[in-house]
Parts: sequence; C-alpha cells; structure tokens
Amino acid sequence: MKIAIAGGTGVVGTPTAEAVSRAGHEAVILTRSRGVDLVTGAGLDAALEGVDAVIDTANITTLSADAATEFFTTATGNLVGAAERAGVRHVVLLSIVGIDRIPVDYYAGKVAQEKVMEASPVPWTIQRATQFHEFAAQMFARAKAGPLHLAPRARTQPVAAAEVGERLAALAASEPQGRARDFGGPREEALDAMIKTYAKAIGYRGWVPSISLPTAQMKGMRQGLALPGPEADHGRQTFAEWAAAQRG
Repeated sequence: MKIAIAGGTGVVGTPTAEAVSRAGHEAVILTRSRGVDLVTGAGLDAALEGVDAVIDTANITTLSADAATEFFTTATGNLVGAAERAGVRHVVLLSIVGIDRIPVDYYAGKVAQEKVMEASPVPWTIQRATQFHEFAAQMFARAKAGPLHLAPRARTQPVAAAEVGERLAALAASEPQGRARDFGGPREEALDAMIKTYAKAIGYRGWVPSISLPTAQMKGMRQGLALPGPEADHGRQTFAEWAAAQRG
C-alpha cells in the first residue's frame, strides 16, 4: 500500500512513518518541508496521487481554543477534501482520550477536528490515545516562570509514541472502523512526578516545584477526565522505562 502521513516528521508522525515502512508499505510524508501545506492546501493533490490511505498526525502548539480549532478544522478539512479527489480509501485520525469530557482550550480544537473527520466522505477511523511519554519533556520545556521550570499537576496514563505509531500504521492498512478502541499507557502516572523524573534523567539539578495550573484543560486532567476507561487497550512501555532511556 501507499500510505501518506500528515505531520510525518513529528513526535508521533516519525514513528508512524517508520512503522508503515517496516510493514512493507510506501510512506509518503506530508509536511511543509516537503512542499505540502495543510492549511493552504498547497501541494496536497499532487502528494496524494496513488495513495491508498492517509494518517493525520498533524499538530499545532497552542493553548488557545480558537487557534486550535482554526488549525485543525482547516488542515483536516483540506486533507479530507484532497483525499476524496485522489480516491483515497481510508483516512485515519489521531485524537486524544477524554477530549469530549474536557472540550476546552487545545482540546476544543481536537473536538472540532473529530467532527470534520466524522463528516468525511472518505471512510475513516479515529484513534484516541493518551498523552505520550514525551509530554513530560514538552512540559519541562514549556512550563516556566522566568528561568524556573515548573511541574504542573495532572493525572495521565502516558503511552509510548512508537506504540501509537505502530497502531496507526496497522489501522491504516486495515478496513475503516469509525471510532477505534481508546489506547493508553500501561499505568497511571502523576504528571508533576513525570516531569521531575525527566529533569533528573537529563541531568537537570535545579528545583522543579509542583503547581496546579488554573486552565480548564489542566483542571480536567487533575480530575482524571483524560484517563482511559476500562474498555481501552494498553501499550507496553512504562514511563520509567522511557525516562531511563533519556539519560545522557
């Protein structure tokens, strides 16, 4: 098969493309660096010629509900439209566990994105996953007060991005499922503890205080609204195993 990956150089897009190739399929990477702009639609039609399935892992870094909604609805709308014109048989969207329970901030954009996919004329599958192990590294870099790194409190059940990539690749090569079973990590973790573990693993020795961010999304995560339910499937790699591999 020929499978295109939108955002194929990102945290989960990269291992997804690798999983597609390992399975014997041809991976087509859709990124601006390769001449494809999901927001304007430039390059999409040409890139999807002969493509059998598309995996949408494209992302934006923002806390704004408006910015996230604008990006996801536009980018996914353009992707689905081009997929229909190209005769693509299946589109797979990566989403996030619990967004309908916390439909605010960045998650509001993901809710809107799912609605675009559900209205797609191309048969589709939506795979919701929990936060990746790399979420700890992202929060360590972004949650700062001046030079001080902060550790926001939240409940999460992180999963390996590589395992999500394997799952997305397998879904794309299969028949459309609509909403697939949620996918989470093997155990629940405290986000602030994850961030401190990551900081220690990379050799950071400064103080990393735990805080409770006042945003609606983080409040929902502290309440456990982003955790997978009992019917979810689970990955294998623990956060501790991932963090150990980050040591320099």
